[in-house]
Amino acid sequence: MPTYDYKCLECDVQFEKFQGITEPPIEECPECSGKVKRLIGAGAGLIFKGSGFYITDYRSEGYKESAKKDKNTSSEKSDKKEKKSENSGESKEKTTDSATKSE
Repeated sequence: MPTYDYKCLECDVQFEKFQGITEPPIEECPECSGKVKRLIGAGAGLIFKGSGFYITDYRSEGYKESAKKDKNTSSEKSDKKEKKSENSGESKEKTTDSATKSE
């Protein structure tokens, strides 16, 4: 059942009333018994209950494909960096070996 906002036209009191949709609107102010007007409300906020409802749950196929491509290129770059660091370690070992041989 929704909550409706009302305003008294005589004493300017604003109040809320919890009532069913099919019930007729209130016509009398509970404070002064004057005439009231039903106000237009913003309505209830959107409430998600459950374990999901993320924006990424409903991505388009095109977005998913481009995300896979981006992931693949970033993993290739990290593989190249790892190979470079391995090669630089080997060259350091060679220089230390040659230095010990000359002594």
